Amino acid sequence: MGPNVVLVTGVSRFLGGHLAARLAANPAIDRVLGVDTAQPGPDLLRRMGRTEFVRADIRNPLIAKVISGAGVDTVVHAAVDQHAGPGGRATTKEMNVIGTMQLLAACQKSELVHKLVVRSTSAVYGASPRDPAVFTEDMEPKDLPSSGYAKDAVEIEGYVRGFGRRRPDVGITALRFCELVGPHIDVPLTRYFAMPVVPVVCGYDARLQLLHSEDALAVLERAALHDLPGVYNVGGDGVLMLSQAIRRAGRVPLPVPSAAVSPLAGFLRGARLVDFSPEQLRYLGFGRAVDTSRLRERFGYTPRWTTAQAFDDFVRGRGLRPVVDPENVRAVETGVGDLLARLR
Repeated sequence: MGPNVVLVTGVSRFLGGHLAARLAANPAIDRVLGVDTAQPGPDLLRRMGRTEFVRADIRNPLIAKVISGAGVDTVVHAAVDQHAGPGGRATTKEMNVIGTMQLLAACQKSELVHKLVVRSTSAVYGASPRDPAVFTEDMEPKDLPSSGYAKDAVEIEGYVRGFGRRRPDVGITALRFCELVGPHIDVPLTRYFAMPVVPVVCGYDARLQLLHSEDALAVLERAALHDLPGVYNVGGDGVLMLSQAIRRAGRVPLPVPSAAVSPLAGFLRGARLVDFSPEQLRYLGFGRAVDTSRLRERFGYTPRWTTAQAFDDFVRGRGLRPVVDPENVRAVETGVGDLLARLR
């Protein structure tokens, strides 16, 4: 059964706002409610069309009145935030975890809610030198995330599973997104690659699997419109090594000893350039890749952008001018490779 009244959280941000716009453009849906603590910008608000914006804090139990009063039958929780906002890390954690708990409590009280879609992250698998080549949805992390957004996501998924046991009649779809990139995405990873000089940990070259923001929107929309319960890894095909991504962006790598990583992260945070949690620093050291077979075969979606294509679109869309021309770098690499081949 398709949705009649959909509530989307986090509509002042890219994913939530653009998802609400897509759903509002669907004539088969009677009403779309967009919830956030801040009103979307004028451009996004226009895009959202007939979406009914509700200024509400999902940490407040009053969210239950919004859901019951509007007769909401489908909830898309897209408000889980990756980076610390104006209130700092403590406020972000409260919004992520306490907000999700209150939202689930509100859904539990409503007899009309029959579908819940939750934006999660592949960061729940952690990042460790003992990781497998790829994670499937059924695998457990080798080292549980101990801080930051990744720890929030682990807690959120735990609460969602508990909700599923209490309300087995509700179809729950959990989407574990790989790191998002795109022309309009502003997260620590995109800020990292936008720096002219990119610090890297000496001796490490992480594997990065990325997801284009347009693919993320398409997956959220499909999950809202169709009954596809389950947990799904969502990411573009293939991986990029960190060194490859830096070259493709025309950035200059700055090797940093592992002992200096934390002080450097503190400096970047203080300068308001990039705010990395310890878990994100581990990701840049070890990387992570996931198996997306279930997404293609059971969920029925194949991402349009590969990891490399998504990254290149981010570089083009942000208008990043290369500090080092990638063509020159590739020419030097090819020349060195040919020279080494002749010397063998």
